[in-house]
Amino acid sequence: MALSPLPPLHTLIAFEATVRLGSFTRAGEELNLTQSAVSRQIATLEQSLGRTLILRNHNGLTLTTAGERYLHRVRYLLEECADATAKVMRHAGENEINLACSSGIAQFWVPQRLAAFRKAYPDIRFNLIMRDGITTLSGFEFDVGMYYLKQSNIIHFDTIRLFDEEMFPVCSPEYLAGRNGFTPQELLSETLLVLEDAQRQWIGWPEWLELNGLPPINLSNTLRINHYPPLIELAIQEAGIALAWKRIIDRPLRQGSLVRACAASAHQGGGFYLITPQHRHENRATRLFKRWLLEYEGLSGQGLIS
Repeated sequence: MALSPLPPLHTLIAFEATVRLGSFTRAGEELNLTQSAVSRQIATLEQSLGRTLILRNHNGLTLTTAGERYLHRVRYLLEECADATAKVMRHAGENEINLACSSGIAQFWVPQRLAAFRKAYPDIRFNLIMRDGITTLSGFEFDVGMYYLKQSNIIHFDTIRLFDEEMFPVCSPEYLAGRNGFTPQELLSETLLVLEDAQRQWIGWPEWLELNGLPPINLSNTLRINHYPPLIELAIQEAGIALAWKRIIDRPLRQGSLVRACAASAHQGGGFYLITPQHRHENRATRLFKRWLLEYEGLSGQGLIS
């Protein structure tokens, strides 16, 4: 049986979030979209239905009669879909784990640990999900995650702090051209590789420079990119200087493809956390991996269930 007519699923999700949160802006924040992108999705849905669902006015958003009727059914069906998905994922098996992390962590931190864990537990099947912000993930999608957080308390998730943040500039040895490094002031004359990310919670160049005693300044000599692994690759290829986290960037530093460009570092009290959804059933694979990882990182006293 053909599912027709059926509007795009993402437009239904945008519609439900907009009404629930009362604004395109807040819906965009939840869905990791811009306000205009959410508005366009609602317009697409209304066009496909041939009905106006939401009235925009100076007092906010108001549902039309058609919108009220439609919202009731859409919300019910989305909840049913989420519940069915959760039930399937909960029963994926005792020896399978869905691991979520950002692309930078996936490239620079996960491989060594995943390879070591697989040697110890070759029967465990891994699915790696790369998302650059925890807010883009549903708790139904993964069993355990590894993310940077400014604060440990996030709704619907349990967290275990693995290590503190410490950010410092890195570049290729060739970029230094025989120098021992730069002072924070001297960095202003260099090409700074800037990570532009709508999810950004971490320290960027302006914050890092201020934390190291420089006044607020508009950076001019920059190369901007919205994805961390190619930004680090640009640093390796002598294109400029990037900010990197201790512990995450250790492998390129050990290999010598990157070196510290400055002795100074900075932090804002954040850290990297092991994250688990509170509603998820913890299967054997998840329990083994969490316990093993904490032992691997020297944190076995964190009080995990045995």
